[in-house]
Amino acid sequence: MLRILFGEAPRQDEGELQEAMVLMERYLNVVRKQMDKQGDPEHYWRKIEIWTVGLKTSLDELEQSVYASDKFAERVTKRYQAEMDDEELDDYYRHVYFYKNGFIRVFSILDKLGTLLNTVLQLETEKVKHRFSYFTVLRQIRFKGSHPRLAERLTALKDQYGDALQRLRKRRNTEIHHMNAEMQDDLWQRHRSLSDKIKLEDIQANLQDLQDGFHMACETLLIAFEELCKLEK
Repeated sequence: MLRILFGEAPRQDEGELQEAMVLMERYLNVVRKQMDKQGDPEHYWRKIEIWTVGLKTSLDELEQSVYASDKFAERVTKRYQAEMDDEELDDYYRHVYFYKNGFIRVFSILDKLGTLLNTVLQLETEKVKHRFSYFTVLRQIRFKGSHPRLAERLTALKDQYGDALQRLRKRRNTEIHHMNAEMQDDLWQRHRSLSDKIKLEDIQANLQDLQDGFHMACETLLIAFEELCKLEK
């Protein structure tokens, strides 16, 4: 959808994005067969279907945000906002908009997946913590011990992307609970020097973290839905 902003053709899914989408669609077929077979009087499978469709939509939106953030960042050449003309400043703020949308969606996808896994795997994470995150669910999978291979693979993935996730989570928490992330950067720099121009944050480093978050989300969905498809065979 967003590629039209750059005069480009719609995205053709490939790689881990395509694999994750295919696996989620495969699981949806399994879920719909269960509904047809059982009638789903408690609307259990309908709920799982809605959550899975929501994950597909969220992953699509995350990829678009990562792509648009990167494309607008390519148009930013100055290191200081004060040196930008109006056009470049607009591109910078567009980059920031999609960058923030991206890192918020990384954790939104993980938490939505956590809710689904908690329900399907009957983990009862809500008894441990009423408002839980994906990472709480992952700890519960390890604690329960009923899906050791899944716990091992998801934990290894979390550790692999740990540094990037930590930086993205700090930015997400700042954005949601305290102040806009780019304003936090400005405030920190003003503490260092009240007279200097405000230098932009490291855009490329931020984009790399967001790319890592996107890859982690794709790979996490791949692992999780591989397991979920196996459970319903």
